[in-house]
Amino acid sequence: MTNSDYIIREIAPRDNKQIKKIVQHVILEMGAPKIGTAYEDSALEDMYETYQKDRAIYFVVEYQGKVLGGGGIAQLDGFDKNTCELQKMYFLNDIRGKGLGSRIIEKCMIKAKIFGYEQCYLETMPYMLAAQKLYKKAGFKNINAPMGNTCHYSCDVWMIRKL
Repeated sequence: MTNSDYIIREIAPRDNKQIKKIVQHVILEMGAPKIGTAYEDSALEDMYETYQKDRAIYFVVEYQGKVLGGGGIAQLDGFDKNTCELQKMYFLNDIRGKGLGSRIIEKCMIKAKIFGYEQCYLETMPYMLAAQKLYKKAGFKNINAPMGNTCHYSCDVWMIRKL
């Protein structure tokens, strides 16, 4: 299967169960804690509905009708400036390293600019080195402290990108 065989599209209600399972699976696969990470986010119960608000969007990667990963943006909670957060970027192992993460980030950054955001923030884990490499390649830079109120206190690598 080539990169063009994958469909990147906006999340639909039918994707909720698949994307929740992917997020939780990848968190456990990476050895991340369930507490203080996206694993316990209430948003996972209805990801479609979570992103049906102003200045928010979530994309999924689909292959032959099956969702294999996704990522999105929304206003950074607890932060009043024009800052969005890159959220819930999780991909099953089978599709990592195929450039799909870069494509999702690019789509999210285009939408972020359209939505009027000035910068994009993200949080990750120190041992998620491949993810950090991807984010740096996409223009994110490390910062020394968290921003906003994500409730992801187990994520202690913080990054920002000007838009």
